Amino acid sequence: MISKTDVLRDTFGFDSFRPGQEGIVDCLVSNRHVLAVMPTGSGKSLCYQVPALVKGGLAIVVSPLVALMQDQVAALKLAGVAAETINSAASREANVDIWRRVAAGEVRILYLAPERLMTGRMISALQRLDVRLFAVDEAHCISQWGASFRPEYEMLHGLREAFPGVPIGAFTATADHAARTDIVAKLFGGEADVYVSGFDRPNISLTVEPKKSAGKQLESFVAGHRGQSGIVYSLSRKSTEEYAELLCKLKYRAVPYHAGLSPERRAQTQELFMAEKGVIVCATIAFGMGIDKPDVRFVFHADLPSSLDAYYQEIGRAGRDGGPAAAHMVFGLGDIRMRRGFVDENDANEEHKRREHKRLDALVAYCEAPACRRMSLLAYFGEASGPCGNCDVCLNPVATVDGNAEALRICEAVQQTGERFGAIHIVDVLTGKANDRAAALRHDELPSFAAGKDRPRTEWQSLIRQMVGAGFLHLDSGGFGGLSIADKGRALMKGEGEFRYRRDMIRSKARRDRVAPVESDDTMDPRQEDLLARLKSLRRSLASERNVPAYVIFSDRTLIDMAAKAPRTRAAFAEVHGVGAAKLQAFSRMFMQEIKAFEN
Repeated sequence: MISKTDVLRDTFGFDSFRPGQEGIVDCLVSNRHVLAVMPTGSGKSLCYQVPALVKGGLAIVVSPLVALMQDQVAALKLAGVAAETINSAASREANVDIWRRVAAGEVRILYLAPERLMTGRMISALQRLDVRLFAVDEAHCISQWGASFRPEYEMLHGLREAFPGVPIGAFTATADHAARTDIVAKLFGGEADVYVSGFDRPNISLTVEPKKSAGKQLESFVAGHRGQSGIVYSLSRKSTEEYAELLCKLKYRAVPYHAGLSPERRAQTQELFMAEKGVIVCATIAFGMGIDKPDVRFVFHADLPSSLDAYYQEIGRAGRDGGPAAAHMVFGLGDIRMRRGFVDENDANEEHKRREHKRLDALVAYCEAPACRRMSLLAYFGEASGPCGNCDVCLNPVATVDGNAEALRICEAVQQTGERFGAIHIVDVLTGKANDRAAALRHDELPSFAAGKDRPRTEWQSLIRQMVGAGFLHLDSGGFGGLSIADKGRALMKGEGEFRYRRDMIRSKARRDRVAPVESDDTMDPRQEDLLARLKSLRRSLASERNVPAYVIFSDRTLIDMAAKAPRTRAAFAEVHGVGAAKLQAFSRMFMQEIKAFEN
């Protein structure tokens, strides 16, 4: 059996695994099920592609989008891997021809959508083949606690019974504790290794400011990012077009993207964004899944996302090259009302709606956090951290007020009611609201009942959100939305530490200072930059000839390394980051000719 290091070096052109990859590879090679939660851009696909080639036989990759499957297959083929996809975008004749090759053992990795895989006919056909591995990409789609639940993903639980002994790997960039537990229960029957590589993306600066005029705030923000690639997210198709038009008038290269555009127009926009520098895509959430552009320098949210899970996934499209990037959000009360309306109008059952409201509560708590914003975001995913020094709260601290007395009243109310009730009931208790529920539970007899009647409900609600955001209270967004006292809250009750809150979030009047724009981390000299431009031009031509995205030929990171090393021999070219045996054979001569022509 070929070794994992041989596959990594010879096929993919990498000398070593990135942090967190090797343990997952070993798990799948050893026939153990695994759930891997890894930050966007950390190399999840390699974690199942390497085991697939090490184990031999056929590997099945489950993916939710045709475009994503096509791009991955194109990239694998250029790396010399026999990969294919059978999907709805291809003709029946093309799909039948691919299946014949799969059945003949000529394909190593086959990409399928879950609804195509989980048919009786496909399962029966695959059971007659030498299937050695299943990989489920975007695994958060399995869980109703995830950011993008897709019912067809739930069918995947049948794989364990249909293919006993075949390891299954599930991969996602965003899954909190509730979602992880749900995925393990549904897909693996509770038995799987779980790898959580960490959610922190310290290179992304985080900023949230109250919405005044989203268009003007966008204009002010992008002024510090001229010439850089970015994504502007908004809720409506109309607003994506309006923001793109606004940016074009300001001499930015901006294009809209939404589901109302033709497939050809969307494909052109995506290709432009992937191939060119300095393009800003103004999009709905229809844009993003599977986008792997390394040099996205900013993500701007003109409207509130649906949840912290969705927000994390969307900002994760920035700074994948490890360079500095910015995530900037504007939000207002109108956004919250609109999001509440979307949840209430959904056809889902009441349990799902209740859970979505609680997830929205967690997002609002993040927006109102009085302390380090990254601490609040990471705490949502169960990861402890200290102040980051790279968010608006750390860089431009706003005035806060001593809130120990108020926080203690809230903690006492939470504790006395059993640490299982949501914010509405806690505020009812604090303000002394007499109702049947309080009477039935005898909460109207608690010492904390009416202890906060001197303040209006809106203040207590904001204080609770800020305590959640600052890590003093925990909001169970995956359960019934109950509040419990976190370690910081318990310390506060013992007289240790302090809670300070933002009055501007209660009054919704003050505006935050904007974080200074992030400068690009460009260490190339002018001559290397000129060579890089020529290499990118060649890459674009080769991609156009093969009808694939430019990054499938070589990633930006590979071209940057190539421009720095300027290899003149095959041996030197093989040392460039991301150059495997197949790409060395296919492309070394053309790129070395371009380098030679440039240097002469």
